[in-house]
Amino acid sequence: MSSLTVIADLREGDEGVIASMDGGSALTSRLAGMGIVTGARFRIAQVSGGMVVLSVGSTRIALGRGEASKIMARKIDPADDACLPPIEKEISVALVGQPNVGKSTIFNILTGLSQHVGNWPGKTVEKKEGIHRANNVLIRIVDLPGTYSLTSFSEEERVTRDYIIREKPDLVVLVLNAAALERSLYLLSEVLLLDRPVMVAINMLDVASNQGTQIDAKALQNSLGLPVVPMVAKRNSGIQELVDEMTALGSCPQDFRPELPEVSADHQEIYQKILAAIRPFIREPYTPEWVAVKLMEGDPEVTAMAATQIQPAGHEFIQKLLSEHEDALHAVVNGRYDWIEKMTRAAVSRFKMGQVVLTDRIDHVLTRPVFGIPVLLAIMATVFFLTYSLGVPLQNAMNNGIQSLAQSFEPSIAPWPVWIRGLLIDGVIGGVGSVLSFLPILLIFFAIMAFLEDVGYMARAAFVMDRIMHLVGLHGKSFIPMCLGFGCNVPAVLGARIIETRKARMITLLLIPFVPCTARLAVLTLISAAIFGQHAALVSWTILALNIAVLGLAGILVNNTIWKQDAPFIMELPIYHTPDVRTIGMVVWSRTLSFLRKAGTVILGMSVLIWILSYFPAGTVEESWLAALGKVIEPLGGPLGLDWKMITALLTGLVAKETVVATLGVLYSVGEGGLSAVLPTIMDRASAAAFLVVMMLFIPCVATIAVLRKEMNSNKWFYSTIALTLIVSYLGGMAAYHFIRWIGL
Repeated sequence: MSSLTVIADLREGDEGVIASMDGGSALTSRLAGMGIVTGARFRIAQVSGGMVVLSVGSTRIALGRGEASKIMARKIDPADDACLPPIEKEISVALVGQPNVGKSTIFNILTGLSQHVGNWPGKTVEKKEGIHRANNVLIRIVDLPGTYSLTSFSEEERVTRDYIIREKPDLVVLVLNAAALERSLYLLSEVLLLDRPVMVAINMLDVASNQGTQIDAKALQNSLGLPVVPMVAKRNSGIQELVDEMTALGSCPQDFRPELPEVSADHQEIYQKILAAIRPFIREPYTPEWVAVKLMEGDPEVTAMAATQIQPAGHEFIQKLLSEHEDALHAVVNGRYDWIEKMTRAAVSRFKMGQVVLTDRIDHVLTRPVFGIPVLLAIMATVFFLTYSLGVPLQNAMNNGIQSLAQSFEPSIAPWPVWIRGLLIDGVIGGVGSVLSFLPILLIFFAIMAFLEDVGYMARAAFVMDRIMHLVGLHGKSFIPMCLGFGCNVPAVLGARIIETRKARMITLLLIPFVPCTARLAVLTLISAAIFGQHAALVSWTILALNIAVLGLAGILVNNTIWKQDAPFIMELPIYHTPDVRTIGMVVWSRTLSFLRKAGTVILGMSVLIWILSYFPAGTVEESWLAALGKVIEPLGGPLGLDWKMITALLTGLVAKETVVATLGVLYSVGEGGLSAVLPTIMDRASAAAFLVVMMLFIPCVATIAVLRKEMNSNKWFYSTIALTLIVSYLGGMAAYHFIRWIGL
């Protein structure tokens, strides 16, 4: 490629690559929005008068000679063209790594708000995809589930390896934890056998340095025979280098031939025999080498696949050979660690044994029961204190703003028909507005929980809770999804995927509906403050304690009658680190966006439907279709002190718990004072207590029900869960109603 020259000096038809721009931030930013960035390929389409016309991809951009003189480029010679990134090139990149290596941080930085999250087809594992544009290349990034290996014992492992094997991404980026390099390289030793282009991003070098470990990235690159990019992702260090390497490798693949790990010497003969037996039968997308290793590992999925592709005699020979060498798995593992030791020998200055790092000092306190449980309780109390001490005033302010908005609309819509005014004010603004007022509480809770997750504390919470969770047949890992349930039961149900055994996972799913989500807690706060006044805090905490007690008792009952088990506990304790604001922000944004979508769709639709049912056919609530339905089921509310409107509000909570407030707002025609002013006129303290207990223990929302049904994959356990919540909530409501009347509160 030729030397640098300004674009203004090039002629029509010349092609080149942008090298640098010297026009200040304003010019650089404007040009970037038009596709003129460092590394972008262009062609001079026209030079006329004082103008230079660039063709960048399918876009033609006219520049004044003054601006063109500030852009440096390298003219492309024909001999150099082979490995230049083609214009508008698109590549696929798979982001792979073990848990807690910073993979999500890298993904969030690269994709930002372009990412979207769903589930893999037919799987309960989260699928994250996003795009990044750089150097005239569109990079489609798939963030594969964090996994320690590529066996088929978990869905995360199957999804990761199946994507690499079957989808054949243009590039696999393996993210390594510099502070646990040897362990991270174990995953690389497996990925290399999948016959895909691979590069390495070694992250968290700052953490490794703080622990006394120094890593020479260049030496590691020479050992591996693969590109290695050193990174500290949370500081944006190495991000640009990573992007440059991805675009270069994705656009012009290079024939890297890394040294592959081998089965240990004492089992080489066995490996070669298996390889010879399967080689004629294994076809794309699999390789015989990979299948042979997986057979030695005892991988159940590959073993089943081989049984269908290999001739019966060959399959029997392999099974007989493996039965005579039950230590074949150890031979594979030992071979990988021999390879890892060889790869790191020249690149790593070993950690000084006996050195105590900050994580050790903190865990010396936080993971001991004497200190750990009180600290956990204090942290959770602080979470709820901050959520509601900060959130409730903001909620009231937002509610006042919504009421003011409704009042401002009234003069302009006065000429409209009565039913349209009622639909807009009471149905839309009154219903959805009551729910949107919860947003400050949700935002604060999401931010605090995301902070605790990112800093590394939630794994310690699971550790200290392990002994307590064993009382209900679970281990400490179950505490994490249950804790998430305080925000929303949906991610809590999905979070139960981290639990390895089906028994433990099913018990956890059975109990999650009893965890009071933020929506329920917000309704609890609103109604208790309006009804119980100075006793509101006592009542709220009592009902919350009742929820926790019911959860524990239900778990003990199931564990001691149906599924008695000894649940193992294996969980990585990641190092503590400074929280990444960007990562926390992305978590809060995604969860808030999910709530707003629900408010703008499900809750809005439900609010409008409730209003229509409460207005037609006679124009009054008492003579409406909803009244007719509510009065049919009103006898159920008698033992609870609830009228048909309250029972109806509880039932609409099946759509979303926030809808309970929206329904009350519609049915009782909330005026200028808001729902808080109306509630004391329609509920006494006994009926309010019953209402709150039922609402807190009742069947969760349809979103939770849907994911619960899918995750359980068992009609017996799904319907048992629904029946249990119905029975417990009704009996709890009756008990609360009669107890409050008895004590005369």
